[in-house]
Amino acid sequence: MLTTIIILIVAVAFFVSGKLRSDVVALCALVGLLVFQILTPEEALSGFSNSVVIMMAGLFVVGGGIVQTGLAKMMSSRLLKLAGNSELKLFLLIMFATAGIGAFVSNTGTVALMLPIVVGMAASTGVGARRLLMPMAFASSMGGMMTLIGTPPNLVIQNALTSEGFAPLSFFSFLPVGIVCLAVGIVVLLPLSKFYLSGRRRHDEDSRSGKSLGQLVKEYGLSSNLFRLRVPSGANVVGETISKLDVYRRFGLNILELRRSTSSQHRFLKTVTQKLASPDSVINSGDVLYVSGNAEDVSRFAQECNMELMDGHTTEETVGKVDNKLAFYDIGIAEILITPNSGIINQKVKDVGFRDKYNLNVLGVRRKKDYILQDIGRERIHGGDVLLVQGTWHDVGRLSKEEADWVVLGQPLDEAAKVTLDYKAPVAAAILVMMVVMMVFDFIPVAPVTAVIIAGILMVLTGCFRNVEAAYKTINWETIVLFAAMLPMSLALEKTGASEYISGTLVSGLGAYGPFALMAGVYFTTSLMTMFISNTVTAVLMAPIALQSAVQIGVSPVPFLFAVTVAASMCFASPFSTPPNALVMPAGQYTFMDYVKVGLPLQVVMGGVMVFVLPLLFPF
Repeated sequence: MLTTIIILIVAVAFFVSGKLRSDVVALCALVGLLVFQILTPEEALSGFSNSVVIMMAGLFVVGGGIVQTGLAKMMSSRLLKLAGNSELKLFLLIMFATAGIGAFVSNTGTVALMLPIVVGMAASTGVGARRLLMPMAFASSMGGMMTLIGTPPNLVIQNALTSEGFAPLSFFSFLPVGIVCLAVGIVVLLPLSKFYLSGRRRHDEDSRSGKSLGQLVKEYGLSSNLFRLRVPSGANVVGETISKLDVYRRFGLNILELRRSTSSQHRFLKTVTQKLASPDSVINSGDVLYVSGNAEDVSRFAQECNMELMDGHTTEETVGKVDNKLAFYDIGIAEILITPNSGIINQKVKDVGFRDKYNLNVLGVRRKKDYILQDIGRERIHGGDVLLVQGTWHDVGRLSKEEADWVVLGQPLDEAAKVTLDYKAPVAAAILVMMVVMMVFDFIPVAPVTAVIIAGILMVLTGCFRNVEAAYKTINWETIVLFAAMLPMSLALEKTGASEYISGTLVSGLGAYGPFALMAGVYFTTSLMTMFISNTVTAVLMAPIALQSAVQIGVSPVPFLFAVTVAASMCFASPFSTPPNALVMPAGQYTFMDYVKVGLPLQVVMGGVMVFVLPLLFPF
């Protein structure tokens, strides 16, 4: 018992100091429990197979899909219209919306849903995400107190009551308690979050070199030299390959992209495919060609080939409005700098073989302060030239691996990650709704962790990510390892009798001072334990102790059990006491001390209020 407590105290000390990463500290504590044979290897590693940990990993993927498809941005823009320019309204809106969702969805699922939305809202308004994310996580726990299914500790005390023959609680028995929790939370968090969480952390700033895709388009004037041609059924180019058309020699033009409508008209599926115009690409009726060159040559090409020159208000989709511009869903652009000793210096651009060797188009050349956008193929390459190339993101990424003759400027693949696949937003929304429905309704025989896994897999299979690697990158492994390594600590405390000894001693010592003092002892003992072990495990340990204590002094056990569930759920002073706290830690770049500065005062005030409110709502 003593060894377990010492390991726990040392781990907490390192968490507070911040000198080691949280996941490393958690793993060291886990190793300590193994070395001293407090836990078996199977018990020590049980956290990594825990359903909550698996659910957290899946929710990272679901949240990443919501961001990648632009759904988070769409939802945040709707909420921003309600908030206007008021930071106070934005704060209150996030608190109420999160608590409302948290009443019916698990607090982990609520945070996964709201996290990308809140990050998007923060970016749009200029309010630091640090100020909003921690209160949002706390609000999800407060909302969980409003219904029976809102948080696992609520179900724990329901089970404790019914197993001892007491009347069960109704679905909304918790609502008054949840409303009080939310009110207290808003009043306390408004000043605390503004004082402690408003500052930006240094590595929040983007120090990477390179230009955004939008900057490149504007700098090279791509939009002003870009034209779209629709291929009608009677055009004489139907069935021809792009190489056979020989448009560069005949008209001095480059065909950059080919967009083609798919046969499916289902609004949840992609209706337009984006394809790089390779020499062997066959032109079909209804295709839209994206062509670069001067307007006269484009008009001549369209007239000779019986194609329709589209204006800026006509799009390749039958519904919607899309500007005449390049899209970067599947095809990207990047700059490459030609080195002074490059082997391609003095060669013509068309002779280098960018299209044949790398499947890339050269859209422009920047030579000192001049931009060459016409007749690029005949231009000879100079040392120090910067070429703007276009191709699939996979081919653009290959350029970085072959840098004998050039250097890729910026980080194009990072820019690609910022491009939202907004045509997939309806798909992501449908998956999200399906996941929430499966988690909310008990008549659907699917466990919450199963619902999350299904949603995560569907996000990948339906193309809400560019590839599987992009989905894996959304998972914050530090948070996963931290939580999985700390879960066995609760098992160690229970196995050695430390948790029962500590809680039993504190509670039994206060029984002689009346029900108020005893309930306060139950509340703050639970609150203290939840700072170091999971709230669900704490509720399981404390619920029978609280019930028996109330029975022994002859009072109703209901307020005592509510003290357990509220104290277990309203734990804000530690990042690993509840999954929502852990989920926002990396996104908000919080340290352990941030939770102590903001969460501990809220936890103490909440406890003081609840000790007086619970007996009023549920008399002894």
